[in-house]
Amino acid sequence: MRSVDILIDGFGRVKEAVHDAARGLNASSLNHRLDSRANSIAWLLWHLTRVQDDHVSEVAGVEQVWHAQGWIDRFGLPLSAGDTGFGHTSEDVAAVRVKSAKLLTGYYDAVHDNTLAYLEGLEDADFDVVVDESWDPPVTLGVRLVSVIADSLQHAGQAAYVRGLVLRR
Repeated sequence: MRSVDILIDGFGRVKEAVHDAARGLNASSLNHRLDSRANSIAWLLWHLTRVQDDHVSEVAGVEQVWHAQGWIDRFGLPLSAGDTGFGHTSEDVAAVRVKSAKLLTGYYDAVHDNTLAYLEGLEDADFDVVVDESWDPPVTLGVRLVSVIADSLQHAGQAAYVRGLVLRR
């Protein structure tokens, strides 16, 4: 087994969790917030996808899928073009509204495909390359990719939890 196969498996688990969280939900359920400060399923899935798109595109040296494939226009959100959800206020979270689960999963699938294409070109030595020196210790490619998986799975788990509560209402 190649080291990259572990990352491919991890990102595959994220994809599965995203699809599970969104499966069969209508716009009302996706956009529902349990209270005025809570994140919706739509926001959680959009945010984790934006972060993966941002981080993987940056290390791959390619344009984000958000822009390159026109997802920014399909979503039509009243946010800045580079927004990934970091630091969002309650009002910002409320602005992330979607029309369908297919929109969320379609964007995730496009980002996932971009991620897999990048991963397939990596060798073990690539994972030790420093990609961000603003942290102490500096962040290597391997650490960056694992952190994207970990963060994404946490948000997908939050979306699954909210899904359970939304379906009970």
